Amino acid sequence: MPHPGGLRLATVTIPAPDLRPEPFLRRAAGGPRGLWAKGDRWVAHAGIVAEVRAGSDAGLDRFASVEREAARLARDPALASEASRAPRVRFYGGFSFRDDHLAERVWSAFPAALFHLPHLELEGDGSGDAWLRARALVAPDRAEATLVGLRRMAEALRAELATAMAPTSPGADVRGVVRVTDRRRWEQAVEDSLDAIRGGRVSKVVLARTLDVETAGPIDPVDVVSSLWLANRGSHVFLFEPAPGSAIVGAAPETVATLRSGVFHATAVAGSIRRGDTPREQAELAARLLASTKDRVEQQIALDDMVTRLETVAHQIRSDPQPHVLTLARIQHLETEIRASVPSGTGVLDLLRLLHPTPAVCGLPRDAALAFLEEEESFSRGWYAGPVGWFDAEGNGIFAPALRTAVLHDGAWRLFAGAGIVEGSVPALEWEETRIKFTAVLEALEESGAVLDPETAPVSGTARR
Repeated sequence: MPHPGGLRLATVTIPAPDLRPEPFLRRAAGGPRGLWAKGDRWVAHAGIVAEVRAGSDAGLDRFASVEREAARLARDPALASEASRAPRVRFYGGFSFRDDHLAERVWSAFPAALFHLPHLELEGDGSGDAWLRARALVAPDRAEATLVGLRRMAEALRAELATAMAPTSPGADVRGVVRVTDRRRWEQAVEDSLDAIRGGRVSKVVLARTLDVETAGPIDPVDVVSSLWLANRGSHVFLFEPAPGSAIVGAAPETVATLRSGVFHATAVAGSIRRGDTPREQAELAARLLASTKDRVEQQIALDDMVTRLETVAHQIRSDPQPHVLTLARIQHLETEIRASVPSGTGVLDLLRLLHPTPAVCGLPRDAALAFLEEEESFSRGWYAGPVGWFDAEGNGIFAPALRTAVLHDGAWRLFAGAGIVEGSVPALEWEETRIKFTAVLEALEESGAVLDPETAPVSGTARR
């Protein structure tokens, strides 16, 4: 299939040492933008050259639909006369948790699948090296002139950003109200989950709840994701704002799928305990987590299912013989690394179709857990716990589940957190686990200027906002 209107993709890349993503993203306010980071590695993007999307009618084919359209856009790029190979082309975005997701209410800007091929990208790491890319679709007879113009624009932007490197403080304090899910109703849902487990309907279910934050004024999602990134260096931190004022932010402790040159990597993460206030308490809690039969069973369920699904397409599958403790800013988890070799022609989106939703975000058996959650969760998950990240034209990519997540809509934030329910789960402890998981985004909102007052009357969570 030809490019739309016969246009071809033109990309220019220039060095941009010492530039940082925050000024770049603030400059892009009022338009689509995003940030994807872990530790010292990051990439930010702004604007749209092309958009790839799929609606709820695509079902499971949404992964294939996105892959086909992206391949069409990246085919036969316009190259500068001195170029020896085509520049890397990456698409940024994600998928909803459910195949039948409807883009409405708080999720109105987020269809079942949405990816942006950005106009501008800034990528860097802790060494101070950074690269700025400018991109456009161009008619073949205008390729050389467009590439010259893109280079000039990129150089001008580099100079502009170099003068805007001073840190920007959040704006004035903004009062906010926190509305929490009704605890009694949610703990009853945990009891219902345990009944379903004892009855043999499911062996595990991941039950989520919401927390709503309404502020008297705007909070910049760039400030929120910047605070998340600073406080959660071991997590995959993300911001995706497809339309002004509609954004998702989060800090996921795990990956669903990473694929690079045929080598697959993922982490099976499940089981939780708080971090503790001192190194000694942290170590004691970590030892307790490793010794917990309930948490070991929960983590093994996630690992076994991922490996079983991988066995249908991959080979040389390797996983850690025992889980280790992943220690994050406020919480600790059991984690197992998984690696495998993937045959040529299998891309990261093929692996997502196979693996999502994992038992770590849904439950097991998958279809029974999905049906149970449809009955018990009174809100729309939207993109919460769906895979978010990026992929390139060669099928490489990195996707994490959208966890420790909040969605911004109409100036209000809805936070999501879930807990894995297995035999032995205690409702009060699962409530505490979700409370800890909310902390990452709540603290980031406060660092960004929100002054939060808990509301005395909790909400029931029955409204599908």
